[in-house]
Amino acid sequence: MSFNKIPSKSFLILLLPFILASCGGDYTWGWHVIDPTKSSGQSNIEFLIGGFQNTLSISLVALSISVSIGLLVSIPGISNNKYLKAFNVTYVTIIRSIPVLVMILWIYYGLPIVLDLNLSIFASGVLALAICDSPFQAEIFRAGIQSIEKGQHEAAESMGLKYFQKMRFIILPQAIRRIIPPLGNQFVYMLKMSSLISVVGYSDLTRRASELVVTEYRPLEIYSFLILEYLALILVVTYLIQKIENRLKANEKIQNPSSKL
Repeated sequence: MSFNKIPSKSFLILLLPFILASCGGDYTWGWHVIDPTKSSGQSNIEFLIGGFQNTLSISLVALSISVSIGLLVSIPGISNNKYLKAFNVTYVTIIRSIPVLVMILWIYYGLPIVLDLNLSIFASGVLALAICDSPFQAEIFRAGIQSIEKGQHEAAESMGLKYFQKMRFIILPQAIRRIIPPLGNQFVYMLKMSSLISVVGYSDLTRRASELVVTEYRPLEIYSFLILEYLALILVVTYLIQKIENRLKANEKIQNPSSKL
């Protein structure tokens, strides 16, 4: 990717809040480290944005796993069996109480000792993020399933559908449409929490920024650029989630004109 076509004025406008923040202080700013009009700045920017792919990949994989775990954990939460409900409450309470960073460190350093299981940095990060996010996914699914009208359950049962058939064909499709917004919020949360994987050496956006700080000695400028990277990423993801939500609402209105969704 070439940065020769990037207008310097647009770049300066983007950095205007940080440039203004430098006024009135004794700190000597060094924006040259990320100046696209200079070869060194271009090289640094290319290095920094190279972490986008890793950040997205680990977040998407972790989210996919956490959604699957969350769905499985949510089912006992809506059961009439007190033992299944106890399992749901216990799992959600315990896992939700563990800080993400602590889970990452324990899985990366602890599993090789406890289970003689050596995972890669990527696998350790995915597992830690998925486990920590799964209680929130479980609560989202539980709330979504419980929001479906009782008549839908009764209609499915009157058709002779078994419990899992009812959930698969009738309840879950409706519930998923309703939980798209909170699922989108969890993906945004996952993108931000993935930055913690950098502490064990994963080359994401945050890790690359930290490595560049070591060589350039301009932490404020580089971490300011990192903020802009995450801001751009979150804004794009939020926009796409909104588009998906609007598309689902439009389809729902076509299939069921009387629906309020």
